[in-house]
Amino acid sequence: MAGVLESLGKQVLIVNGQVTPPNLQFIDPHKKLKALGVDIQLAELDQCEVLMVLDTSAWAQLGTMAEVVRSTKAHKLIMDHHVGEDDMGAELFKNQQAEATGRLVLEAAQHLGVRVTPEIANPLFAAIATDTGWFRFGSTTGTTFRAGGDLVDAGAVPSEIYAALYEQDSLPRLKLRGRILARTETELEGRLAHTAALKQDFDETGALASDTEDVINMTLAIAGTQVAVILVEQPTGGFKLSFRSRTPQIDCNQLAKIFGGGGHKAAAGAFISAPWPAAQTKVLDVVRAAMR
Repeated sequence: MAGVLESLGKQVLIVNGQVTPPNLQFIDPHKKLKALGVDIQLAELDQCEVLMVLDTSAWAQLGTMAEVVRSTKAHKLIMDHHVGEDDMGAELFKNQQAEATGRLVLEAAQHLGVRVTPEIANPLFAAIATDTGWFRFGSTTGTTFRAGGDLVDAGAVPSEIYAALYEQDSLPRLKLRGRILARTETELEGRLAHTAALKQDFDETGALASDTEDVINMTLAIAGTQVAVILVEQPTGGFKLSFRSRTPQIDCNQLAKIFGGGGHKAAAGAFISAPWPAAQTKVLDVVRAAMR
């Protein structure tokens, strides 16, 4: 999105609530991504005329950026494809039927007559591919493949993107995933799989918070599993929650809403402020009730 706006002559800052994890740094070869409190401070954003939030409409998913969104005097925009939403006092550019916000950015570029360069195409292809499980999720349509084709024509290189995302694991990341998978349990005749990543796991393996990404989908590979849940303990306390479902009877967005989060019917996230194992008990009780 920043590349699209810069093509239109805008001055753009990209600010996230955390440092870009190593496996995603390939999308930022010119080091434009800034981490709040590390590369840029809240006061430095006071002069921004427009603040755009991408790929979420939930306060719970903004992390430290929530304070920026609350305090800004800038005109606020949201570009998103998730089902649920909080009132952030922003103008919405939203398509809940879209499989990825990356496709919405591509459509915006095409509508505005912006030439999609390789620098724009690579991160957009990564966004669409990861949100669709590399085009295997049910959200994938013919439009998805056509968007992917347009991005390849514009210079995206899928083999390099895949290698950067999934073939550059660190040893700590591998060890953390081993612990998470070893902690996995199933119940309700195997229909529910759940696991967790505890602070101790990060401390002892040296893994990063981002090293838990996508591991929940590995638990869905267990034969007979319909719903998967992972709790990831945060450095400041509490747990980040991720829900996945491959049955129409269970709506992950509704599960996440109970804990102040949101997302899609098949995938959603939230946060619970409780110690282990009370957090696990509370979350699993809600999921069990929905599945019975």
